[in-house]
Amino acid sequence: MGAKVAKFGGSSLAATDQFQKVRAIIEADPDRRYVVPSAPGKRDDNDQKITDLLYLCRSTAAQGVSIDEVFSRIATRYLDIAAQLGLSIDLQPHLDTVRAAIEAGASDDYTASRGEYLNGLIMADLLGVEFIDAADVVRFDDRGRFDADRTQSIISRRLAQSDRAVIPGFYGSMPNGDIKTFSRGGSDVTGAIVARGAAADVYENWTDVSGLLMTDPRIIDNPRSIETLTYGELRELAYMGASVLHDEAVFPVREAGIPVNIRNTNQPEHPGTMIVADAGPATGATPLTGIAGRKDFTVIAIEKALMNAELGFGRRVLDVLEQHHVSFEHMPSSIDTLSVVIADAQLNDKLDTLVDQIHADCKPDSVHVHPNMALIATVGRGLASHPGMAARLFTALGDANVNVRMIDQGSSEQNIIVGVEADEFENAIRAIYHAFVNAND
Repeated sequence: MGAKVAKFGGSSLAATDQFQKVRAIIEADPDRRYVVPSAPGKRDDNDQKITDLLYLCRSTAAQGVSIDEVFSRIATRYLDIAAQLGLSIDLQPHLDTVRAAIEAGASDDYTASRGEYLNGLIMADLLGVEFIDAADVVRFDDRGRFDADRTQSIISRRLAQSDRAVIPGFYGSMPNGDIKTFSRGGSDVTGAIVARGAAADVYENWTDVSGLLMTDPRIIDNPRSIETLTYGELRELAYMGASVLHDEAVFPVREAGIPVNIRNTNQPEHPGTMIVADAGPATGATPLTGIAGRKDFTVIAIEKALMNAELGFGRRVLDVLEQHHVSFEHMPSSIDTLSVVIADAQLNDKLDTLVDQIHADCKPDSVHVHPNMALIATVGRGLASHPGMAARLFTALGDANVNVRMIDQGSSEQNIIVGVEADEFENAIRAIYHAFVNAND
């Protein structure tokens, strides 16, 4: 028998009917041996996530105000789910413990983690399997950093003793036993940790969408799903704004070479998207995997005659950025020009100071600032090695009257990045998508 780890997000566990769907999914495949649940999410647009309510409890208690009303909403949500599922577990003692801890000044991390903890108890009882507290198997060091080596050692031994189990997501413990949560994609990270610890064949990440989409559905109506992509492509797309699963959340399985399958709890028959270490050469009419982009960039364009012959010019430019604690996103260059692309959030009113110091330290012939820029990444395996791909991209942008202000291409040959005016962002994505996808229909 193989092993699959199935992580379910908050939308997959928001209400009783969702738990029933999850049980059917687990029971449909005996290889789904380890389950990682999130806390219940919103049931509708007017609802609140359990985690948000727990944070509200914590802040209310810190102000010396009664948490009766807020905590009652939390407790009722869990108790109703357990009762409607006909479970035998008595949640009240666990709820009482959580409430007492919050009123006694429990940390934000402890408070927030109880959403997953309580949901894990319910899920284990529903499935009739062992409950393993994540605090016992996921470890952080004294500085609050995830301790990958110690966790792997502990969790692999523990899972070897349990044929089937539920391990709640989002949290672990510090050396002194205090609860510590992950800062980003917490339950996704836990699922990946459990998958690596179990040496799983597949890490299934169940959510409310049928895999990753080729581009933003707010810009393109019903974009195609991505069948397969590599971890490298995921990183490129996630960095440029694509959502569903952040690349940092899957680093444990990426290191172990375990594939990730993004699935839809509400459409379990859909194969979703498979993320793998190496998908091999692209096949079909186009190597395109996806298109993603972000707004709010500024480009500092620097020009100096014989720049290429001046030793240390680029280093001096980057030194100016470092002195002001500013990181850059891209740095395309030519023989006498160099452009530095910076996210606006990095600048924080430092732009004029940076330009002045570049003039003073680098003695350029000119420095021009181009604000309100957007970057768009067209990502695919071996994109640059397919004849005509760049021509198709730039022809599409030209036909759509989009002015390309910057071009950058990674050495991995899996993406081509263009910089356009922010107000042309959506138009540019539509043009690229239709040129690569609709042209092959």
